[in-house]
Amino acid sequence: MNVGCFGGGTGLPSVLGGLKSNPWLSVNAVVTMFDSGGSSGQLRDELGVLPPGDILKCALALARNTREARRVLLARLPALDHARLGGHTGGNLLLSMMQRYGGNFLEAIDALRVLLGCQGRVWPVSVEHASVCAEYGDGSMLSGEVEVDAGQSSGRLVRRLWLEPSVSIHPVVASAIAEFDAVIIGPGSFYTSLMPIFLVRGIADALAQVKGPVILIANLLTEGRGMIGFTAADAVARIEDAIQRRVDVVIANMKWPSPRVLGRYALEHKEPLALGSLPEYCELVGGELWTSDIARHDRLRLAYAVWSVLSRRLLGED
Repeated sequence: MNVGCFGGGTGLPSVLGGLKSNPWLSVNAVVTMFDSGGSSGQLRDELGVLPPGDILKCALALARNTREARRVLLARLPALDHARLGGHTGGNLLLSMMQRYGGNFLEAIDALRVLLGCQGRVWPVSVEHASVCAEYGDGSMLSGEVEVDAGQSSGRLVRRLWLEPSVSIHPVVASAIAEFDAVIIGPGSFYTSLMPIFLVRGIADALAQVKGPVILIANLLTEGRGMIGFTAADAVARIEDAIQRRVDVVIANMKWPSPRVLGRYALEHKEPLALGSLPEYCELVGGELWTSDIARHDRLRLAYAVWSVLSRRLLGED
């Protein structure tokens, strides 16, 4: 089964790492390309390249020897006199140099995939430069992934989200998506890792070609004061509006850690993501997916939950 996983940040690599060893699956990552923070944002601004960070993390998650690859490519270079390389990871610099001097980002990613022996493919949703922009409930507007996230976290409700300038999906990526048997979305920062992917022109048309289910992996927590009261059903509604098709399945955590752990996240104005009123056609698959003190899906349990959906929906009950 040829499956496509959509997202970015730290959530998507966790899904990829859990699914890559399943011999029934050919795993693809479709990655957001609008990161403006940290090493990726600095390289984008200084070198004029596309942000490499999320692409690199996904390639590492699919690598044959993930631990060794991470040790080498996620190491940060020390600050150097009269140079701007300090603080960047070796992998970010490698991918940026391959892109800048090779001139083709898709070929650079493919070369990295071969180098790492990846068990799957990584696709940028677009190779055009753009920034995430948001308009909030109070009428204010911000531009840039870091700024948009900070505005929401500070308590402003996101009313509208768009990309500036408007960008299109790469034709090769659109063709790859059309061949997917199923779509898996998330987990990840809703407004800055997930939604921007579906704002790219042509993404809805590509997804319309997918005959299998659209599966949303619900986040464990809301993401700040601007998302108080936000539910999995709200996420479904916004994604459906963007992609112009139904979300068929929601995979959600149903058992929470101790009050001590939740209290720590409450200090950051993050609360367990409630289900809300899911549409009748949307199947709920629940489980104990949060098993540690850190708000992160258990990789193996999540992979099993995804496989349970794929096997039933694509292979049949029998």
